[in-house]
Amino acid sequence: MNESHLLRSHGPITSAGWGLLDQEARERLTFALAARRLVDFSGPHGWEHSATNLGRTEAVAGAPCDGVTALRRRVLPLAEVRAPFTVSRQELRAADRGAQDVDLDDLAAAARNLAVNENTAVFHGWSEAGMQGITEASPHPEIPRGANFEEYPSHVARAVALLRRGGIGGPYGLALGAEDHTAVIETTEHGGYPLLDHLRKILGGPIVWSPGVRGAIVLSQRGGDFLFESGQDLAVGYAHHDADSVYLYIEESFSFRVATPEAAVALVPA
Repeated sequence: MNESHLLRSHGPITSAGWGLLDQEARERLTFALAARRLVDFSGPHGWEHSATNLGRTEAVAGAPCDGVTALRRRVLPLAEVRAPFTVSRQELRAADRGAQDVDLDDLAAAARNLAVNENTAVFHGWSEAGMQGITEASPHPEIPRGANFEEYPSHVARAVALLRRGGIGGPYGLALGAEDHTAVIETTEHGGYPLLDHLRKILGGPIVWSPGVRGAIVLSQRGGDFLFESGQDLAVGYAHHDADSVYLYIEESFSFRVATPEAAVALVPA
């Protein structure tokens, strides 16, 4: 894949330094990119990939010649997303000398912001970029959950039952927002049975910590219902530098669309 647009060769960073930045970004992003673990992923198709084919058309009002009709193909443009961060040149030099405690906190914050943005776009929508989210598209009523998380399995079971009654097969996954995830892993039911294990038995699929999700979402894992298309996959690029700092960014391009709105149910705080 051609990544010359990232301008990495222009930065005052050694190959070892770039390796460190890439590794840190990868470690920070892998766990937080929840949406990719629960929907269909296609790509990466490259920086030059600009739009997703929707397979649909719309009429063109007129044509340059009489006796001719025309249709225009509909596409979903990919969104380019960038999260900037800085790294001290002193810290980069320390890394080249073998330091193990390099300060990359700004990179970590940028990685989290990018992950939250992607998760939010997939699960709750991004209207400005033309993306409808899973909870926006779902025709099912939201299931309210109270503060007592010992009752959480009954809410998840109700969501699974809704999907099954609608002909949506499993297994099923669960995207847990930060608040719900913390409560779930800290809760044991009567007799000390871990709540997480109970939920896995109900779902038959993955339970994923999902920063950016409000509440939780139960969704089918049968495939073909939720479609994420990656152009440029997540990569670190160079912007500029001065005597003290290097200004960088993490960048990606993607689109998302819902093929089967009925394949998900949202759980929301009461």
